[in-house]
Amino acid sequence: MAGTQPTIETDVAVIGAGTAGLAAYRAAKAAGRRALLIEGGEHGTTCARVGCMPSKLLIAPAEAAHAVGRFAAFGMQPVAVKVDRRAVMERVRVERDRFVAFVTDDVDALPDADKLSGRATFVDDRSLLIDDRILVKAASIVIATGSSPVFPVAWRALGDRLATNEDIFEWDELPESVAVFGPGVVGLELGQALHRLGVRVKVFGRGGGVGPLSNPAMIDHARKVFEQEFYLDINAHAEVGRDGDEVVVTYRALDGSTQTERFAYLVAATGRAPNVDKLGLENTTLALDARGVPLYDRTTLQCGGSSIFVAGDASDDSPVLHEASDEGRIAGDNAARFPAIRSGLRRALLSVVFTDPQICIVGGGYASARPAAPVIGEVSFENQGRARVMLRNQGMLQVYADSTTGVFLGAEMIGPDAEHIGHLLAWARQMNLTIDQMLEMPFYHPVVEEGLRSALRDARVKLAMIARAKRAA
Repeated sequence: MAGTQPTIETDVAVIGAGTAGLAAYRAAKAAGRRALLIEGGEHGTTCARVGCMPSKLLIAPAEAAHAVGRFAAFGMQPVAVKVDRRAVMERVRVERDRFVAFVTDDVDALPDADKLSGRATFVDDRSLLIDDRILVKAASIVIATGSSPVFPVAWRALGDRLATNEDIFEWDELPESVAVFGPGVVGLELGQALHRLGVRVKVFGRGGGVGPLSNPAMIDHARKVFEQEFYLDINAHAEVGRDGDEVVVTYRALDGSTQTERFAYLVAATGRAPNVDKLGLENTTLALDARGVPLYDRTTLQCGGSSIFVAGDASDDSPVLHEASDEGRIAGDNAARFPAIRSGLRRALLSVVFTDPQICIVGGGYASARPAAPVIGEVSFENQGRARVMLRNQGMLQVYADSTTGVFLGAEMIGPDAEHIGHLLAWARQMNLTIDQMLEMPFYHPVVEEGLRSALRDARVKLAMIARAKRAA
C-alpha cells in the first residue's frame, strides 16, 4: 500500500525505456529537470529487439535468394540456392543482439540515480508505486510503455506452436511451414520473407485489408500482386487447433473448397495493443478511450489538462520509430516545462512496408484524403521504363490532391523503391506543395521516380479539367 514504502521525488518520471521513453528522458534532462527512467522489462527498444531491425535481417537474405529467380529473364543461367535455415537465423540473432546492445549501452551509461527497475502503477496523477516497494512522486509523468501483440485468446491453446514477431527471432532455425494470420505490415513482411527462404507459407486475413493500404483499388492491386507469389486470402474463413506438435488449419480455399492443412507454427500477426491496461489508470483523473488509452493532444502529447503525457506506441497513434522519437521528445519537453507547454513539430505521416514490391503510405494515404474528395493521379509500374529494365515492373502509385487548390494531400504506393519515393512525397506533403510545384522539381532519366512524375501529370490533367468545368459553369 502506498505510504509505507521509501519515497523518491523527481520532476519528471518516465515509464518505459524504449525509443519514446529514452527521448522523453533526454528532453527532460536537457530542460534542466530531474528525471527518472522506470523500466519493468528488458532494456532494448521494440525496433531493435523484435521489430524493424530483426525483420529486415530476415528480409535481406530472402531478397537475395529470390533475386536468382530473375536470372533466366536476364539471359543468365540460374544457380541452385540452398538456404541454410540454421545459419540464416543465427545471423539474424547475432546482428539483432548487436543492435540491442547499442541501446542497452546507452541506458547503462545513464546515471544510476536516474534509473529504476520495476513495474509502475499509478496511485494518483502524480504518484507511482513501483512493484509495491517504492513510491515515486513526480511533478509530471510520461507514459511510454510501448505495445504488445494481440490475438484471439483461444489461440493460447496452441502453446509453443503459437508465435508472434517477438518469438520468431528466437528460433534456432527456420521451420518447415507456418500459417500466418494477419496480412498487415508484420504479416506481409514476415510471411513473404519466410516463403522466399523456403518455408511453406499461407497467409490468412479477415476484413479484406492488405497492409496499411486504404484505397480499394490499391488493396485489390496489392492482393493480386502478392497472390502471384504466395497463398493469400484476405477474407479467410478458418479454424485452428493443435494435434501433437502441429497446428491444424481448416479453411475455405480460394476456389471455395474446404481444406485442412498442417503447419509447424501459427504466426499471429493480428495487431498490437498499447501497454496501458496494467498501469492503474483508473486511479487517475484521466479520460480514456475505448481501448483504455488516455485522451491526449497530438501536438503536445498532454493528457487532458493534467501533468501526464503519453508517447510512442502507448499513444496508439503511429507505431514507427521516428514518430516514437518525436513524441518522446515533445512529451519530455512539455513534462519538464509544465504547465507552460507548447506544440511540438509533428512531421508528415510516412510509413513503409518492406515487402517486394514495397508499400508506402504518405500523409495518412487515401483514408486521410478521402473526406476532401481528392483528385487522384495514378500510374502503373508495369510499363515504367526503369522498372521494366530491372524486371521489377509491378505496382501502382496514387497521389491525392485538393481539387480546388491543387495542394498535395498524400499518396499510396505499392511498387519498386517505394521507401525512397515515399520520402520525396513526405517532404512535399510537409512543405504543403501543390501538384504544379512538385512537377517543377527535377526528374532524372531513366529512374523509377519518373513513374511519380507520370502520376503527378495525371493529377494535373484532372485538376485542369475541374478548373475548366468550373469556369464554364
